[in-house]
Amino acid sequence: MPGIKKMENRRNFIKKAGGIAISTGLFGTTLASCSDLMKEKNALALAPETPEGLFFQISLAQWSLHKTFWFGKLDNLDFAATARNKFGIGAVEYVNQFFSDKAEDTAYLADMKRRAADNDVKNLIIMIDNEGSLAILNEAARKKAIENHYKWIDAANFLGCHSIRVNAAGKGNRESVAEAAIDSLGTLCEYGEKEGINIIVENHGGYSSDPTWLVDVIQKVGKKNCGILPDFGNFYISLWPYRKYDRYDGMKQLMPFAKGVSAKSHDFNREGKDKSTDFKRVLQIVRDSGFTGHIGIEYEGYKLSEEAGIKASKQLLIQSGLSLV
Repeated sequence: MPGIKKMENRRNFIKKAGGIAISTGLFGTTLASCSDLMKEKNALALAPETPEGLFFQISLAQWSLHKTFWFGKLDNLDFAATARNKFGIGAVEYVNQFFSDKAEDTAYLADMKRRAADNDVKNLIIMIDNEGSLAILNEAARKKAIENHYKWIDAANFLGCHSIRVNAAGKGNRESVAEAAIDSLGTLCEYGEKEGINIIVENHGGYSSDPTWLVDVIQKVGKKNCGILPDFGNFYISLWPYRKYDRYDGMKQLMPFAKGVSAKSHDFNREGKDKSTDFKRVLQIVRDSGFTGHIGIEYEGYKLSEEAGIKASKQLLIQSGLSLV
């Protein structure tokens, strides 16, 4: 009886998670401190296995450990093993900044691929930054940016990823930037089609954080391998003047085009909930869209260490996901 077994697994997980919560004082027990934030030691104690019954799978975005990488405490080649052994996560999303000069180094990429396979980790996405603006209005600069992305499509194919994540950045009026983005994405999609690689755009600031604008761009590209990587938290269109799109309405608009999802997290309260985003509400939107793929943890907080933040994010994803079943 698969259904009964899944229900028992869920009950067992919730029971164990509840035991952890009570023993560490995370869920409503009296704490010595009056702070409303999750404590580092309590977050580090969270290491639950991933239970059966979730409608999605969990992956780890490399950016969650960006400080660890920048300070030289972790090498890119050890990322897959870290995801598996420290966090119990079997799928990863790379950031090209951490191996920026290796896109065409097949020996290095082969080592990355082997280490992921040795740890039973799937390579999903390479997130591309610092390769030029794909929606810049200067045609020569935009052509160069497009060409700069080709090598990363090749690298993604070599590693066994399904997508590269790009940014649709550009300055100018709304319509002109959209036209430039449509042309660039269409060209990259044609190249990616040959290798079975998706070109997915993240809502990542400026016009791209406006779901109406981004959806219109994707629809006008009109390619099956052109999609979106919706991020829970990136709905700030402008800081001056301040303009922000409602994240829940935004997720509803973006999810029909999603080929992955980014679970942005920051600070957590004592109950383990993100103080900026209602994860349960967002996951309901994700599930209602029919999405069943990977949701990547992208911790960007500063109150907890990166290790603690990733563990807290994973716990929150699991609890929120199970609460919908």
